[in-house]
Amino acid sequence: MCRVIPRIAFCTAALVLMPARPQAQAPPFDFSSGNIGIEVIIPAVIPALFQTTSPNDAPIILRHTTLITNAWFDAIAPYHPTAKGVYTRLENRPPAEATTRNKNIAMAYATYRLLNRLMPRFAADWRQMLVSVGLDPDDASVDVRTPIGIGNVAGSAVAVARERDGMNQLGDEGGRVYDLRPYADYTGYMPVNTPWKLSNPSRWQPLFTTPGNGTFLGQQFATPQWGATTPYSYGNPAAFGTPPPIDSNHHRRQAYEAQADEVMDAQATLTDYQKMVAELFDNKITGLGFAALFIAQSRNMSLDEFVHYDFLTNVAAFDGGITTWRDKYLYDAVRPVTAIRYLNRGRTITGWAGPGRGIVNDLPANEWRSYLNTANHPEYPSGSSCFCAAHAQASRRYLGSDQFGWSVPKPAGSSVIEPGVTPAADVVLGPWQTFTEFEEECGMSRLWGGVHFRPAIEEARNSCRQVGDKAFEFLQRKLAGQ
Repeated sequence: MCRVIPRIAFCTAALVLMPARPQAQAPPFDFSSGNIGIEVIIPAVIPALFQTTSPNDAPIILRHTTLITNAWFDAIAPYHPTAKGVYTRLENRPPAEATTRNKNIAMAYATYRLLNRLMPRFAADWRQMLVSVGLDPDDASVDVRTPIGIGNVAGSAVAVARERDGMNQLGDEGGRVYDLRPYADYTGYMPVNTPWKLSNPSRWQPLFTTPGNGTFLGQQFATPQWGATTPYSYGNPAAFGTPPPIDSNHHRRQAYEAQADEVMDAQATLTDYQKMVAELFDNKITGLGFAALFIAQSRNMSLDEFVHYDFLTNVAAFDGGITTWRDKYLYDAVRPVTAIRYLNRGRTITGWAGPGRGIVNDLPANEWRSYLNTANHPEYPSGSSCFCAAHAQASRRYLGSDQFGWSVPKPAGSSVIEPGVTPAADVVLGPWQTFTEFEEECGMSRLWGGVHFRPAIEEARNSCRQVGDKAFEFLQRKLAGQ
């Protein structure tokens, strides 16, 4: 059974975000009973976000979604009996004012103020977002007795506080005055290897990438400064640190070969189901964001519950990413593609031959590639495994249960990597009856996709479950007004 709301179609068995059927005129948003986050803001933000980043670019995507949900949380905190915002401590309003209408209005203005500083190039889109639901983007009131004033103050406070959180949003860290470079590295990271030369097979090697137009670019470590960014829910990311990836030391030849062989064998026996699961979790919106929307709508969450839960799961993943990126920088570990090419140089092997070309047994080792595009940062620990584990643990704590019940239908030929080919027939991903099944298959999808070794998956899961606990405890403190 599906419930259709403007621009989003949602099915109780699975979540599919897609354009609704064309209508002569979309029904107006109902401030008194609707959810402006789901019905208006998310459909406006996702297209803009994907114009500036790829769906698997976790540092930027998770930072944006976390700040947006933070703005929502701070916008409705004054309408809660005890809650205080993360970056605002506004007076709690009388119970009679705690209406869905007031909360939706406050969320809209908070999002508008935040997005104009976070993604200013889309200012016209953010303006239209408010105009489309009958709100005045030029109303800059800061009267915190009104929902407009509360929203403006909350969104601006979150935006200002996070501009200097260590992620280099403004592009001026390291003393840059001109030619500002938002989110550029200022830590001084330098890879041991280059795309041209492998000097140390234990360490990360940037790869050449190409859009297919004759231009080839060498990877750079994406936002190594994430590991030095201010977390929400804890103080020191080292408290959740993972042990050294000893199997990635090429001098430990047997262990080094064993973990590489496991990835190579998985790629040589890939099923359509495994390919589609790998693609789902590689996209941080479909793998994490849609999971949260499924819980919110399948459990009929109120607007408050949705905001609290969505903020919680975003904080869990974002803070998990901080400790994970710290360790990626620290260990600078080799990716499977580099290890497999190094170990099998001069040989032909069995492997996936590329989109639509299937599995072959005469693949030159130097042409081996992972099913998923290998991301532009070191291998250990796994970011995606961390995000799913933190999300799952925070969810278990918030919901008081491990029960999940999510499944995702994928029509034949709907693959992003092998469009028109994979899957050969309709397939249903999951169902993940529990969050434990969800986080474990999310982790395994990284091995199936060829981008992570097993230790990176397992250690990230162990570390980031603890971060999920910290995120839940952080939310409880904020709801209690601490």
